[in-house]
Amino acid sequence: MQGLGDIPCRSGTIIGRGLEIFPALGYHHGLDFEGFPVFRLGHWWWNRAVLSAAMVLFLAAGLAPASQPIWAKSASTVDVEQHVRLPDLPLEARRTYRLIGQGGPFPYRKDGTTFFNRERLLPAKPRGYYREYTVRTPGASNRGARRIVCGGQEPTKPSNCYYTADHYASFRLIIE
Repeated sequence: MQGLGDIPCRSGTIIGRGLEIFPALGYHHGLDFEGFPVFRLGHWWWNRAVLSAAMVLFLAAGLAPASQPIWAKSASTVDVEQHVRLPDLPLEARRTYRLIGQGGPFPYRKDGTTFFNRERLLPAKPRGYYREYTVRTPGASNRGARRIVCGGQEPTKPSNCYYTADHYASFRLIIE
């Protein structure tokens, strides 16, 4: 009996997510799906375990298309060496930078809140090290895409600040 999402094959049906095969009459090894052999190894959890082990071996053997998964990016693999001199920043960014040194007042409620570095483009630091500040964008009805992200223990004396004009897709180190 087929249910929603079941996929028929020559000797049985792939049920649900495609992890289990139930042949029409009992267990047998001759199942195939679109020309690929499929073997029912037992319970659904056993099939998942075998599939997971195969994936781990595949990735461990270096057969994956990329040598390093995208989520494993670290500061050593990302170029944050690009820099921008403070006088070369847009006027609004220079004003925001000056407000950071004064401790505010900032025009947006999110200014000064923790930046989590989820993109992992900045050097890895403990949570709470980086803070983000909005750089006003003329004509924008929202906060826009421009930010300054500063890191350090004291918010008014950051160790380093980075400018992004593309909402965290890239950063440039600000040099005074």
